[in-house]
Amino acid sequence: MTAAPACAQAPVRVFTQRFSSTRRGARLARCLAMVELHDWGIPHRSPLSEDAERIVAEFTANAVLHGNAAGRDFELKLTLLGSVLRIEVSDARRERRPVVQPHADQAEGGYGLRIVDAVAADWGVADRVIGKTVWAELGSGCSERRGLSRRDRRGGGCAPLVGDGGPNNFEVFSKL
Repeated sequence: MTAAPACAQAPVRVFTQRFSSTRRGARLARCLAMVELHDWGIPHRSPLSEDAERIVAEFTANAVLHGNAAGRDFELKLTLLGSVLRIEVSDARRERRPVVQPHADQAEGGYGLRIVDAVAADWGVADRVIGKTVWAELGSGCSERRGLSRRDRRGGGCAPLVGDGGPNNFEVFSKL
């Protein structure tokens, strides 16, 4: 019998909060996410904290600019399991799905998801009953995964966060 990897036994930490679909709500979501990560032991200005801040800023800005529906808020959810941080932002506009834009010379915008794609281990979009959830995962889960291509990061001997990409749809696979 083999013992489960140490990262599979880490406690799960979850932060969920709804915010008004305004620029102020997006800024508050980013600030509260950084405070929560600090409370979880992820130091401010660490590489994980900075990457998380970039992703939260991009996802919340997109929720305000492209996912806003009258009278509807957006929701930020952070889930930490071991060294894997999952960031989810849900809004009310299912039809406005994010897409990585091709590079355009002298474009003033449209690069946010390129940044998310560069720093996240994985990211995607899942439909909800009302709206959608855009999610990203940061961290490798285990150090032996570093250096693997994006499609290979789901494999390995550690227990990553996995699922079909839907919100609240995590399963932890480990041998106990």
